[in-house]
Amino acid sequence: MTKRLRVLAIAEAANPEWVSVPLIGWSLTEALREVADIHLVTQIRNRDAIARAGLAEGDDYTVIDSEKVAAPLWKLAAKLRGGAGKGWTTTTAISGISYYYFEQLVWRRFGQAIRGGEYDIVHRITPLSPTTPSLLAAKCRHAGVPFVLGPLNGGVPWPKGFDTARRQEKEWLSYVRDAYKLLPGYRSTLNAASALVIGSKDTLAQVPTKHRAKCVYLPENAIDPKRFSHRNEPYVGGPLRACLVGRLVPYKGPDMLLEAAAPLVREGKLQIDIFGDGPLMPRLKEIVEREQIADGVSLPGWVEHSKLQDLMCRSQVLAFPSIREFGGGVVLEAMALGLVPLIVDYAGPGELVSEKTGFKVPIGTREEIVAAFHAQLRNLAEEPECLQRLSEECRAYVDSFFTWHAKATQLSEIYDWVMGERADKPEFF
Repeated sequence: MTKRLRVLAIAEAANPEWVSVPLIGWSLTEALREVADIHLVTQIRNRDAIARAGLAEGDDYTVIDSEKVAAPLWKLAAKLRGGAGKGWTTTTAISGISYYYFEQLVWRRFGQAIRGGEYDIVHRITPLSPTTPSLLAAKCRHAGVPFVLGPLNGGVPWPKGFDTARRQEKEWLSYVRDAYKLLPGYRSTLNAASALVIGSKDTLAQVPTKHRAKCVYLPENAIDPKRFSHRNEPYVGGPLRACLVGRLVPYKGPDMLLEAAAPLVREGKLQIDIFGDGPLMPRLKEIVEREQIADGVSLPGWVEHSKLQDLMCRSQVLAFPSIREFGGGVVLEAMALGLVPLIVDYAGPGELVSEKTGFKVPIGTREEIVAAFHAQLRNLAEEPECLQRLSEECRAYVDSFFTWHAKATQLSEIYDWVMGERADKPEFF
């Protein structure tokens, strides 16, 4: 378009100093400033961090104080979730209640401006969960302003054979997750939205068929080249080095990785670094001792994010046997550094990795995944010649499609589509 669009970006979670969803909300919103005039609307808990990032409150962003409802519900979720880092379905369900209140306050603050044509598009970026309706969608439609929703991602089914991990993660509500379709505003959100940006194929499958025409598939994760600018060490002989990054919880599979790698570590063909902490740490130390592989395994625990890329760059492979990842941002981060991913072909990572950029093993039982990882690691340890070529492909793929600049460009095409500036729906993958 010849003129820059005026976009009201709703990102309840948007924080440059946090990780996961808040960092996605912040990074995507800031990247969009390259292609549109953006005014960010976010929750008050993000105010200080955004101010430290240099934005001017009132001009660049507005904070909404929904703490009267959000704070007590957050405390309730913390009690019900069953421990830090667990019960995400419970947390999402309870925070969804306070989100209704957040959007009511947003409309009070911006409804007149939206109706008055001060914004060309309203784009709700976070929450990412497809289970959280938006009361703004119908209001924007009545005002004649296109409403873009997404990226949406979540609700990947637990694979068969991992019900124990499901219970350990306190995911009780996941058994009745489809009840979200009965929530107030669910149908009106889908009916009123001009475009649904869908972050995964699993999420796309959840969208009713009649709304698929307004869906654009676009994975939500990306990387900041400034934060992942280093290059990993190429293989020059000796033991191959692989790493895993993430919370040490059952579904991430760090114990599966150690069991798969143990014979190769004992043979001196492989070294393993596991960066992260969590309830499985004692179990991992037990495996290291039992398998007598302490000389080839490091378990440094939690590592500050700013220091992580240097440690990852010592490896040639990201070995990541997680069996339930919505997005798989760590896979993109590793690929940006030149690490070749070895992942389970399920959900987010399975959509990010192809035969041109890495290796995938089929989802299966725990024993099948361990066996498949062992076989693939042995192949790589004994025939590592392919890693340099794949490393280059990884970096090129991320540079082309998965930087925040690329995401902004892709979303600008979606904006043009909903504004009627292009007839064909954008397709990126």
